[in-house]
Amino acid sequence: MPPAVVVRDLVVRYGDLVAVDGVSFDASAGEVVALLGPNGAGKTSTVETAEGYRRPDEGRVRVLDLDPVDDRQVLADRVGVMPQGGGAYPGLRVGEALRLFASYYVDPDSPDRLLELLGLRPRERAPWRSLSGGEQQRLSLALAIVGRPDVAFLDEPTSGVDLEGRQVIRSVIDDLRARGVAVVLTTHELPEAEKVADRVVIIDDGRVVADGTPESLRTGGADQIRFNAAPGLDVAALSAAIGHQVVETTRGEYLVSASPTPTTVAAITAWLAERDLALGDLRAGRQSLEDVFLRLTRDSGPNADER
Repeated sequence: MPPAVVVRDLVVRYGDLVAVDGVSFDASAGEVVALLGPNGAGKTSTVETAEGYRRPDEGRVRVLDLDPVDDRQVLADRVGVMPQGGGAYPGLRVGEALRLFASYYVDPDSPDRLLELLGLRPRERAPWRSLSGGEQQRLSLALAIVGRPDVAFLDEPTSGVDLEGRQVIRSVIDDLRARGVAVVLTTHELPEAEKVADRVVIIDDGRVVADGTPESLRTGGADQIRFNAAPGLDVAALSAAIGHQVVETTRGEYLVSASPTPTTVAAITAWLAERDLALGDLRAGRQSLEDVFLRLTRDSGPNADER
């Protein structure tokens, strides 16, 4: 059985701008794939193409072994979409919106169950425009999954959501995974990706720069030590003193390419102490997903708009 979502060598252009430049990834049934990347990386353009809102300029996209543009009517009953910043009509009440969307499907989920699951029962009679940002996100998620989809595309599902709401959304995503739904989500929030994703695809400047489980991406930098100190340290002298290469990765943050043995850590702290320099935020062992993300995307320039 092929993966539920297949993206191969996808290219998306806006005039002379290449927003997506050869992106490839899969998402299987019961798998949560998180697309990470800075603003302008090409995440939204990639997902919009998989949703069938635009044709690829080059490459191949298949959803449930169908073309998301040519077979969009067939896929409409099997794919749920949570757009970024989208939702219902401003005056439509929460319960009305959910029941309206449920009426579009032959075998929808229970609107009452989703109201309870997403903590929206107390706001059932409230219009969309009166909801908080987090409540709007939870309702958008409910609208995306009320049709019992086989594939769910979630664009920034936890954006603007408080801690309690994030826990609810994580629980819903876990439920989708358990039901065998292929979930593709975009996010800027690395801790959320670590908590919910089975696989992470990091996109930068329209290209995939990493693809793997959160664990495998973190393990890639196991033999290292990171610490904060005054900017502009003499890294050549420190490297000579401890016998391992030291680089200043960003202002005041240093990376030591060495296993975090007690001897090496003690040598670093002794060198700093001799110069009356404070040591802050020492992290030894595996890098975090944030470390991986920053290392892989550091050389990209800022972009004002999401591609």
